Amino acid sequence: MSTENEGNAVPPAPSAPPVPVASSAASPQGSAPEGEAPTAQLPPVPQGAPATAGQGPVPAGQGAAHPAGPPAPAPDGSWPPPPPSTPSYGDGGAGGFGGAAGFGGQGGAGGTGWGASYQQPAPKARDGRGGLVAAVLVAALVAGGLGGGLGYTLAKDNDGNGSTTVSASDGSASQVKRAPGTIANVASRALPSTVTIEAEGSDGQGGTGTGFVFDKQGHIVTNNHVVADAVNGGKLSATFPDGKKYDAEVVGHAQGYDVAVIKLKNAPSDLKPLALGNSDNVAVGDETIAIGAPFGLSNTVTTGIISAKDRPVASSDGSSSSKASYMSALQTDASINPGNSGGPLLSASGAVIGINSAIQSSSSGGFGSGQSGSIGLGFAIPINQAKYVAQQLIKTGKPVYAKIGASVSLEDSSDGAKITDQGAGGAAPVEAGGPAAKAGLKPGDVITKLDDHVIDSGPTLIGEIWTHKPGDKVAITYKRGGQEHTVDLTLASRDGDG
Repeated sequence: MSTENEGNAVPPAPSAPPVPVASSAASPQGSAPEGEAPTAQLPPVPQGAPATAGQGPVPAGQGAAHPAGPPAPAPDGSWPPPPPSTPSYGDGGAGGFGGAAGFGGQGGAGGTGWGASYQQPAPKARDGRGGLVAAVLVAALVAGGLGGGLGYTLAKDNDGNGSTTVSASDGSASQVKRAPGTIANVASRALPSTVTIEAEGSDGQGGTGTGFVFDKQGHIVTNNHVVADAVNGGKLSATFPDGKKYDAEVVGHAQGYDVAVIKLKNAPSDLKPLALGNSDNVAVGDETIAIGAPFGLSNTVTTGIISAKDRPVASSDGSSSSKASYMSALQTDASINPGNSGGPLLSASGAVIGINSAIQSSSSGGFGSGQSGSIGLGFAIPINQAKYVAQQLIKTGKPVYAKIGASVSLEDSSDGAKITDQGAGGAAPVEAGGPAAKAGLKPGDVITKLDDHVIDSGPTLIGEIWTHKPGDKVAITYKRGGQEHTVDLTLASRDGDG
């Protein structure tokens, strides 16, 4: 998948509004193509060019090996892996785990690390963030007739010409009540508990993303890649829709899960955590509502449905030094763009069912820039998994991963996850005394199922293992010598990313 990072400030729009099609002033700009109206072009948003990484064996449940070149670390704790070195997922490459999914965040320019040099935001317009100026065409609606609870006012000009206008009986749009369960009602309740996050590293790199209130103590849940620049001595802030801005600090982050928790400094006492739903009960076709800051446009609400469940996704920034994150994701067609990363994916009732994390996008730029945008394929981390990870991060500051103790290939496959003949860095492919060894698994075995979930590749196996907790018992189905076998094993654990 093509890559999107956090951090590019949205460029200011031209000071003059676009020239209408009928205006003679449009002629110096040249005529628009047939069927299209001319528009004012926005300056391009700088973006770093993603690079692909190498492939290699990866300890299942622990991550992949390091990029091709230097030997990768051993599977008994080494992690995280690089993203598979395959063509860009959204640009003519393979599907599924064929490449790294692009983060649904907004990235910095440059192309080093998670973004490029941090850019100060454009000058703010008086009426809000982002510095965008829009030309608005106002149309007067004239209605006639009787009934409907409508009142009217008749006014006459000095020259005797009359003008009739009609207004709603309540007299004010702010007095309109939205019924519970409507999108407007859900958005009005959820927006005050979402924040736009700005992260700046000590090297000047940085970016923006989204997060939501997790508890009354001031913890905010977001994506790891949103705050990665600020982990080591950087600056971090969170801004609420009412404009109140708070400094924050990273409590813990999980590279493999792509989940992070930050905490507001001097957090207000009236925080309202968003209600968490049950992502296991989500069904394909359920309505979804996404909140985020696409292309820097904070507090944006989009809608869609759950397009698929248990979608295996590997996401990274695409750089050669990148380490992939793996998820068994909720797929949604709600519009998710750069800047949405870390924001909540809500159910129709307003409960959080996922964390918007990655997108598959076309190679063409979006919003007048070189950055790609939504094509209706967004991916969210299921909230049941994210909740468990967030609680671990708050408790210990480190993530806990489930593992089976075996290295599997990351090569494209539709047959299953093959246990490699050699482990990462020359280590044993099956960890001595680990769950896989105790269950009798050997190099060359091809794992085809974990419980009832079909396993078609190594990354898919990793994503499925990480939906479980250490100590969970799972059934592993594998093929050896053309024969199929099923064994039960208890997942072990590993603390931390590295």
